Amino acid sequence: MIAVTGAAGFIGSNLARRLAAAGRDLLLVDHPLTAAKAANLVGLRGFRFLEHEPFLAALASGEVRPDAVFHLGACSRTTETDWDYLRRNNVEYTQALWRWCAAAGRPLVYASSAATYGDGSLGFDDRTPPDALRPLNLYGKSKNDFDAWALAEVAAGRPTPAGWAGLKFFNVYGPGEVHKGGMASVVLHAHRQVRETGEVRLFRSTDPGIPDGGQRRDFVSVEDCVDHMLWLGANPTASGLFNSGTGSARTFADLARAVFAAVGRPPVIRYVDMPASLARQYQNFTRADTSKLRAAGYPGAPTPLEDGVRRYVGFLEEHVSRAAA
Repeated sequence: MIAVTGAAGFIGSNLARRLAAAGRDLLLVDHPLTAAKAANLVGLRGFRFLEHEPFLAALASGEVRPDAVFHLGACSRTTETDWDYLRRNNVEYTQALWRWCAAAGRPLVYASSAATYGDGSLGFDDRTPPDALRPLNLYGKSKNDFDAWALAEVAAGRPTPAGWAGLKFFNVYGPGEVHKGGMASVVLHAHRQVRETGEVRLFRSTDPGIPDGGQRRDFVSVEDCVDHMLWLGANPTASGLFNSGTGSARTFADLARAVFAAVGRPPVIRYVDMPASLARQYQNFTRADTSKLRAAGYPGAPTPLEDGVRRYVGFLEEHVSRAAA
């Protein structure tokens, strides 16, 4: 049995579907389900579901003993300001799973975040010690705090899971993110804007050296992220922190043009001012250094942006057609 926390969320539901397709027995864990998140589990069969706190209790009592834990559950709101909430959900909960996996001799693969890199002034190298990083928000701090704790456990020689990996996800897009609302990928928002208004709205640049639409991010397909997780879960000797991205930085204008191409329309991009509250923590550039994952032996090639967007937009168009039928 494989346990997946955050299983009704974006990345978690994609992982659960891939594991189910491979015939694995699943224990899916999440907060009490909303209708929007429950939709991500439609079609999955033969799994057991537990809420996140009962899951910890079931591990402690021995009621469940999964063969591996993929921990995607967390508060992922980059605008969250309640540090106590983030500490409990994103740090202490993950520590509890780490300790159980260490005692039980099970592997743990968990979600860190590229938000740990802050403004990017120190680069995006997953070899950089967490203590040297300065995240721009409390969400990023919570992820970085756990990464630092995990490495400290290893350095101190204390028990560790039978293979562990923390993945720093960059700008992920793909099916299963509708419930994220404003935190969903630019691909989803752009597709909606094209259908509703015929144009895509992007933020004007706040940096005189960067043209409007020239802000660059490492946009990574959720399919690639799942590939990374499954490979690391199957290769426990490759333990540590790993970037989950493509290794390439593409502009927001590139992404918008890819969405227009996928729906067969000429690009119409309108630039709007960035809210001041967002500008204070905005990253104008991200690009994952994926050399550590490659050196560990990961063999897969990243999905090119245009290919990933085309597949995702095809999925979205199919669902729009179904809804209209």
